[in-house]
Amino acid sequence: MVKLAEWQGKSVFRKYGVPLPRGEVARSAAEAESLVRDGKVPLPCVVKAQVLSGGRGKGGAVRFASTPEEARAAAEAILGLEFKGEKVRELLLEEKLTIGRELYLSLTLDRTQRLPIIIASARGGVEIESVPDAEIDRQTVDPFPGLTSYEKRRAAKVLGLAGTQARSLDRLLDALWKVFQQEDAELVEINPLAVVGDGLVALDAKVIIEDDAGFRHPEYAEVRGDLTELEEVAREKDIAFVQLDGNIGVIANGAGLTMATLDVLKELGGAPGVFLDLGGTDDPKKVTEAFLLMARAKPTAVFLNIFGGVTRCDSVAKGLVEAMREVPANERFPLIARIRGNNEAEGTEILRSAGITSTSDLRASAQAAVDAARGRP
Repeated sequence: MVKLAEWQGKSVFRKYGVPLPRGEVARSAAEAESLVRDGKVPLPCVVKAQVLSGGRGKGGAVRFASTPEEARAAAEAILGLEFKGEKVRELLLEEKLTIGRELYLSLTLDRTQRLPIIIASARGGVEIESVPDAEIDRQTVDPFPGLTSYEKRRAAKVLGLAGTQARSLDRLLDALWKVFQQEDAELVEINPLAVVGDGLVALDAKVIIEDDAGFRHPEYAEVRGDLTELEEVAREKDIAFVQLDGNIGVIANGAGLTMATLDVLKELGGAPGVFLDLGGTDDPKKVTEAFLLMARAKPTAVFLNIFGGVTRCDSVAKGLVEAMREVPANERFPLIARIRGNNEAEGTEILRSAGITSTSDLRASAQAAVDAARGRP
């Protein structure tokens, strides 16, 4: 999936006629001050970090300004923040509006029913997961007739809108439906959707594009998405690499075995962190490159779980041993291995000769990795 930052989502919204506050993007404090001083962003304004994580307001990544100097100070405070693992590089400065109410509205895909679904709630401005289910309305949309007048009237009733405001919602839903279909979106979300006078304004924009439709949307090819710095490096090197919140690195081959390995570690009380899926490769150079990338994430311990079908266990072992030699002595970590299959005996011998723990039992080796991460012998 391709997750767009708020300003990128609003650029898409603007193309389809979704009402938005006046705003501009800044990438430095000086630029933020200049945008306000030149009148491109009206005062008072809001200064928002452009990150893909929620909870920006609570995390100090959203501030207000009444003067150009305050806009600069807010930008200086936000730029460079580490927000949920993501460094703030961009800001969105927007006019501060007088808001009557805050609502929630989104279009997404109900994978159970295999249909688009409208989600609406009169409780906007908070994470939808925290809203009681009884206060959330969900209605599926048949993609062939498309969005109907009945569905729009139901959404208006749920949101407590009538008259001019209901007609504004009608036009807004038509625009969101076009975004959802024509941009091949998985999610189009406005939270909050603000009631401003007799109209509606999208104060936020969350847009996720289905990456399998990328061939129809080359304009999204360079979107960074929600990748960490190391994940971006891995993507450039064509390495399947994902960072989680835990401290145990995982190397496996094949999506099924990788997921099963994460499950076993969690069941045993471990906390999987970075994981690498080697797929079918057993090229020692590729294995070395992938392992050194993992080492940069500084795991407490690493668990290798390889099943050698096409993959040769001895080739993987050679790559790992070579990689461990390149890790500085003061940055090394315990490596526990489980390898089974093609050239298993040769691979096991290579690892053991290098002083790397290697067993054939999955639970025993996973437990050894959990213990190593906890500092137990």
